[in-house]
Amino acid sequence: MQNRCKWCNLNNPRYIAYHDTEWGILRTEDVYLFEMLLLESFQAGLSWECVLNKRENFRKAFDNFDYSKIAAYKEEKLQALYEEKGIIRNKRKICASVQNARIFGEISSAYGNFYSYLCQFTHGKTFVELGKTTSPLSDQISADLKRRGMKYVGSTVLYSYLQAIGVLYAHDETCDLYRPPVDIVL
Repeated sequence: MQNRCKWCNLNNPRYIAYHDTEWGILRTEDVYLFEMLLLESFQAGLSWECVLNKRENFRKAFDNFDYSKIAAYKEEKLQALYEEKGIIRNKRKICASVQNARIFGEISSAYGNFYSYLCQFTHGKTFVELGKTTSPLSDQISADLKRRGMKYVGSTVLYSYLQAIGVLYAHDETCDLYRPPVDIVL
């Protein structure tokens, strides 16, 4: 049997696949970075497993995470999302996703892509951190995104986001996938 990170529910094949093939692997494409930001913002106050189990429903409901489409949502689309049983129907989070999509697009345009924006904080490096829920890095990025008007992007949400997209490398040392990248910063 493979050893995995303690947080991985071994009874959920979707969770195992996410852990084994996606979590912590550096991804820099805007659509993926927005997808994870949207999902992490919906996770605030809930479990990641809950959000992950609804991911495909979110994908359908939110136009394949196309942030330019989401930024243009009008009241009719928001009403449909409020009633969509396959997603988390938190009205404030749904409204925030539209605002966050607009701001994400502005940042991406200003920096060439969202990953380049993140690199102003990371200098393109990957950081190894285990057993934390926030860090000075997540504090800085969270504060900047909030200053720009994003919602549901607190330091804990940003920390999870940075782990998910591979900026923070956090596989447990007992996990069979524990192989910190060469360019790590401890």
